[in-house]
Amino acid sequence: MKFKKKLANAIRALSMDAVQRANSGHPGAPMGMADIAEVLWNDFLSHNPNDPSWINRDRFVLSNGHGSMLLYSLLHLSGYDLSLDEIKNFRQLHSKTPGHPEFGYAPGVETTTGPLGQGLANAVGMAIAEKVLADQFNKKDHQVIDHFTYVFIGDGCLMEGISHEVCSLAGTLGLGKLIVFYDDNGISIDGEVDAWFSDDTKKRFESYGWHVLDTIDGHNSEEISQAIIDAQKQENKPTLICCKTIIGFGSPNKQGKEDCHGAALGVEEVELTRKALGWEYDPFIIPQGIYDKWDAKVSGKKKNDEWDLLFSSYSDHYPELAAELKRRMEGRLPEHFDQLSNDYIIQCQEKAEKIASRKASQNCLNAFGPLLPELLGGSADLAGSNLTIWNGSKPIDSNDASGNYIFYGVREFGMSAIMNGISLHGGFINYGATFLMFMEYARNAVRMAALMKNRSIFIYTHDSIGLGEDGPTHQPVEQMTALRVTPNLNSWRPCDTVESAVAWKHAIQRDNGPTALVFSRQSLEPVNRTSEQVSAIEKGGYILYDCPKPELLFIATGSEVGLAMQAAEHLESEGVRVRVVSMPCAEIFSEQSQEYQNTVLPPEITNRIAVEALHKDYWYKFVGLSGRIIGMDRFGESAPGNQLMCEFGFTKENLVSTAKEMLS
Repeated sequence: MKFKKKLANAIRALSMDAVQRANSGHPGAPMGMADIAEVLWNDFLSHNPNDPSWINRDRFVLSNGHGSMLLYSLLHLSGYDLSLDEIKNFRQLHSKTPGHPEFGYAPGVETTTGPLGQGLANAVGMAIAEKVLADQFNKKDHQVIDHFTYVFIGDGCLMEGISHEVCSLAGTLGLGKLIVFYDDNGISIDGEVDAWFSDDTKKRFESYGWHVLDTIDGHNSEEISQAIIDAQKQENKPTLICCKTIIGFGSPNKQGKEDCHGAALGVEEVELTRKALGWEYDPFIIPQGIYDKWDAKVSGKKKNDEWDLLFSSYSDHYPELAAELKRRMEGRLPEHFDQLSNDYIIQCQEKAEKIASRKASQNCLNAFGPLLPELLGGSADLAGSNLTIWNGSKPIDSNDASGNYIFYGVREFGMSAIMNGISLHGGFINYGATFLMFMEYARNAVRMAALMKNRSIFIYTHDSIGLGEDGPTHQPVEQMTALRVTPNLNSWRPCDTVESAVAWKHAIQRDNGPTALVFSRQSLEPVNRTSEQVSAIEKGGYILYDCPKPELLFIATGSEVGLAMQAAEHLESEGVRVRVVSMPCAEIFSEQSQEYQNTVLPPEITNRIAVEALHKDYWYKFVGLSGRIIGMDRFGESAPGNQLMCEFGFTKENLVSTAKEMLS
């Protein structure tokens, strides 16, 4: 017991030293949760510092990511490739130890955390992924997917609304392999939380269907250990372990106070804390004996090797399943997906259906779904409107998770953050849907997907004022711009079945970032194309209608492409030379070579009109300040969609008159 306290004090020392050196950071949470972390990581966590990507490792998520030095200390002490120099370089430019944990910087960091509650949501996604993979691949004699997801959370995570969304769903789905430690220290930035957070957390989580262990002494190793043993026995309920802790534990003058939450302790207080903890070593000095007790490389390799033997036996008994699991965890698509998806795109061009692009999206799911066992979809209680259920969809529930569809309920934010966790876990290509307007509820999770370059597919339907009578509360205006200006995110707004199929194919094949697929409620006219034009769609923007020496350019997306085509044909009949450019994904077009961009949008053609039934300002980058934009600069109205299109100027007549005015 006494030596375990010394092991925990190594976390406290590294954390307060690194924060003090940076003169920036949050020492309180690492010092308060050190005892819990020591027990979990040294006595229970199944992981391998030699191979941080081992498939069957336990996942550990620090949802209260401001306490990042806790995680960095754990990774350094247990033997991951995170040197003491990196600990000393905490919060400095290009270090592997940024202010909040960043996925992809240091090995062993499972997700980017900091926006409170989202790490918890990611962990729910990881636990869902584990449960689904286990039901899809495990055999009675070969439990090849069998690991826990552990999460540290604080008061802030529980105050954020997303915690309700995801924990409610976690209880409903019976995620027994999810174990959450609540750092109940009663302190947040503004001080003692009693004045603004008086929930009965135990009753709250019990109402979700969780197993709750209350009033555990977070500084008592034996109580912590027994709580984890109890939690691991719960097969059908996630567990919340409520740990009473003292923030900044060990600091004589600042423990238990907000003073140590988000600021360095100060040189004098650090020295006083050393004495109070009985830590006799200089800053950043860890005795070899303590390193040896922390080192998980040998035990981790042993666990990994044991699993390798199990998987080898699994491969002998179930070779097809083993190969499929390996392919999926490596993120490789089925061998023939590219060719078969191209064949489907050609079929769409030949069939030329007039349907809503949301229906075209569902048709893509019916075409691609049978090719992709890793597809895991869902919708935020809008499946009948988003059209996300396809012929092979099978819902998952608490008793049978072998399916491929999640009913997320009205939880747009929670759904999106859970999707990020599923993506990070591996083994799936996952999609989730809502109306484009309600991307606003999920905005920060979409941003986090882009920040981490997750392979998540966000489906947004009802993409403009064209949705009609539901009115401005449901009609997006500025949302598409927000998506387009998000780094690493590709946003598609296709104009018909062919562009929808190309968008879906591109989203599935993209493995270095998320994709937003934006679809219409109203039916869209099919467009005739050559095979060369079909091939050009994947470049994000291409010439759809042309003539010799055009004097005017229309740039359009989605439902307005057909409108631009009508206007171009009318103008051509009056002797005006017009080119129509369809730009379903402006971000991808902007990544093309300058030569290609100039071919599609020749600099010498300065008469340019962009048309999109969404906010207009984004398009100035393509039409220039002298160009015209037919778009939205106010909120919509409640009326039938066709009336609204007329009301806001999305008509052939307005395009024609605007073009003539520009050319006059």
